[in-house]
Amino acid sequence: MDGPAVQVLADGRLHLQHGPIDLVLRAYGAEAAVAEAHRAAVGRFSTILGELVGELPELRKAMSARPQVRGAVARRMVAACRPHKEFITPMAAVAGAVADEILAAMCEAAPLDKAFVNDGGDIALHLTEGETLTVGVAADFSRGPVPAMNGRVILSHADGIGGIATSGRQGRSFSLGLADSVTVLARDAAGADAAATLIANAVDLPDHPGVDRAPATDLDPDSDLGDRLVTVAVPALSTDAISDALEAGRRRAAAMRAAGLIRSVALMLQGRSVVLEDRREIRP
Repeated sequence: MDGPAVQVLADGRLHLQHGPIDLVLRAYGAEAAVAEAHRAAVGRFSTILGELVGELPELRKAMSARPQVRGAVARRMVAACRPHKEFITPMAAVAGAVADEILAAMCEAAPLDKAFVNDGGDIALHLTEGETLTVGVAADFSRGPVPAMNGRVILSHADGIGGIATSGRQGRSFSLGLADSVTVLARDAAGADAAATLIANAVDLPDHPGVDRAPATDLDPDSDLGDRLVTVAVPALSTDAISDALEAGRRRAAAMRAAGLIRSVALMLQGRSVVLEDRREIRP
């Protein structure tokens, strides 16, 4: 296995890549503190892929099978998925858990004003009092395969948001639902990642004609979803069908928010959106 690649980008962000893990991160604060935090991120990142590969058999098990894990990132994944009762495996939280782990290493290494770790759109963030961070939301797939920017989230320390994650059938992973995208704000990135996966699954119209589904293992023999049917293609839906699918997802999101698992969520399907807010405004 080749080692991780490290690149300092022109604007001061750090790009770390190792196998399928691709991060962009940045620390803000005193120059020496930023340098120390970036060194800590590189050091911690160098071991993460190997740790995860060593525990893949357990991480691909359904939570109902009680996967047994040892590594710090794997434990974050399991903890994020444990509160949910429907089918989920720890892999649903892998990107967010990696982001959380790297951010923790950075914050432990040096005092920072703020910092973020972006793992393919699943973002862990740290904000001290008085600091803010603006995150763009690119979740509108109604005009083609490349998502259009359709919102922004302005976060501050007082909001208590430590993670943002997006899931849906247009993303990197398979989805059981129809949502183009679901973006979740939560206490940490792993929790947001798991919740976004399940809310995206809930945006669904079971047995709707024209929706193309296939067993996950037909598309990827190693998929943790096994022979569950994942969404391959969705036809143009009627206004009522879109509303019904989004409402199913909204109900699942509302239950998660009532349980204290998420703070806010935006659901997108064929150019229509539903936003469930908690103090944070997702601004157009």
